[in-house]
Amino acid sequence: MNDEYRCVRDGGYLPTKTFIALMLFVSCSVLAIAAQGTSEGDHSSEVYFNNQEYAKALPLLEEEAIKGLKPSIYRLAHMYQNGLGVRTDYKKAAFWFQQAASDYSYTLAMESEAKKEKKSFFENLNDQMNPETNREGAATILRTIDTDTPETYKLVEVSRYGGFFGLRPYETNYISPFGYSTHKYPRLSSTLHPNYYPSEYYDKNIEAEFQISLTKMLIYNLFGWNEYLNFAYTQKVWWQCYSASNPFRETNYLPEMFIGIPLSESIRQEYGLKLAKLGIMHESNGQDGYRSRSWNRIYLSGIWQWENLFLTTRVWHKMAERKKYDGYFEGEPNPATGEYEPDVEGDDNPDIENYLGYGDVKLTYLYGEHEIGSLFRYNFGAGGKARGAIDFHWSYPFLNSENTFWYVKVFSGYGESLIDYDRSTTKALIGFSFSRDVF
Repeated sequence: MNDEYRCVRDGGYLPTKTFIALMLFVSCSVLAIAAQGTSEGDHSSEVYFNNQEYAKALPLLEEEAIKGLKPSIYRLAHMYQNGLGVRTDYKKAAFWFQQAASDYSYTLAMESEAKKEKKSFFENLNDQMNPETNREGAATILRTIDTDTPETYKLVEVSRYGGFFGLRPYETNYISPFGYSTHKYPRLSSTLHPNYYPSEYYDKNIEAEFQISLTKMLIYNLFGWNEYLNFAYTQKVWWQCYSASNPFRETNYLPEMFIGIPLSESIRQEYGLKLAKLGIMHESNGQDGYRSRSWNRIYLSGIWQWENLFLTTRVWHKMAERKKYDGYFEGEPNPATGEYEPDVEGDDNPDIENYLGYGDVKLTYLYGEHEIGSLFRYNFGAGGKARGAIDFHWSYPFLNSENTFWYVKVFSGYGESLIDYDRSTTKALIGFSFSRDVF
């Protein structure tokens, strides 16, 4: 074969010089394309971000974030959190961090709420089988909270993460090894009415106290209103651990079920009303006879927010129960049988609203790392006498922890516990809390 020829094309040959020229042209073209790609890469959102050219990175990051690219979402959130190339905006930062951390960031292929496809009831019912639905519901609820200040931003961030089997803190979870009451507590009998034996009291004014409170979302957006159905359980214990036999003086059990509905954007912005809740709760102390206390309530609650100030208002109605026989609460025998019947069925505390009233108001203010809260109850003269209760508490991070806090509380009034619902108590305690009850 002639050395002047090196390849075959359409049955003929190309001269060697022509072949070499063609290869040089292709090589230069490839290098030019590669150089162009490199040049474009040098102007990517990542490069701009790393070079601290945030103004140039912003539009690229926003475009990529809407497409659901998580690295870009994190960078965009970081910029809003720290005011890099943009005005500091904790609300936007919280939103983008939330999307980046979520398991359902496909929602970033965002349509507006108005453009979202309206699902039927049965499609929403089928969605309840998907674990993503509850996570989306939790995120939606947290988005109703304004995070325009560092305090509220941090609060929402702590609330967002964690969770065991979908369980989250509800009321404050705390333990107090030292609680001091101005008076000793009476020791009541289950079988003997106090009218028939000398008054007995626990021998210490000091006791320990702790509370466990958790909630779990069961259903989210079944009717298309972003509504959620939660189950919650709270248990509170008063422990006379400094007495000789270390008895548990009182334990209160409070399971409840409630529906929460986030309010519209216009209501949230104009009035500060973020959520409305309708629920039913049972509360009892697990005792029998004359020590037994229990009641069932339905309630309506509203959660309000103005920057770092949170307000929760709640009204309730005690559900009717069967009455015990006449004379029961005076320790008399049953007129129908002539027998003393401490365990007879019926309402254990028909006058409880005379002491605890018909609702309560809770205020919480976040000031830097501090949480300052209070709770108020008043009976508006029910039962012929004005009664109520007030609770002040304060918490502050313990050694800069995000989930352990110093906890101090002062309570004065009626209803510290069910066994003492009709007895006024003044008490101060100190300990540790492991969650913050804000909303």
